[in-house]
Amino acid sequence: MYILLALIGACVLGIGVHYLIGGRDLRGVIVTPAIATATAAATYTGMQWAGVGEDSVWLWLASLLGSIVVAAVVTLGLVASRRRSDAQARASLGI
Repeated sequence: MYILLALIGACVLGIGVHYLIGGRDLRGVIVTPAIATATAAATYTGMQWAGVGEDSVWLWLASLLGSIVVAAVVTLGLVASRRRSDAQARASLGI
C-alpha cells in the first residue's frame, strides 16, 4: 500500500516539474508526470525486491527524488529533440 504514496507523490512532483521546464507547447501535459510515476514504480518495486524496507529513507528518496531527476532529464531531452526536429523541418521547407 505504501507504493501508492510513492506513486502519487511522484505524479504530483512530476506535474510541478512539467510547469518548471520550458517548452510546454512542444510536449503533452502528461508526459513528465507519467515518466516520473513509471520511474518511481520501477524504483520502489526494485528496491523492495532487493530487501529495502518501507521504513527506509533511502527507498523514499530514491523513488521520489530519483524519479523527478529522471523525468526532468528525459523531458529536457524530448524538448531539445523536438526543437531540433522543428528547426530541420523549417530549414527544409525554407521557412
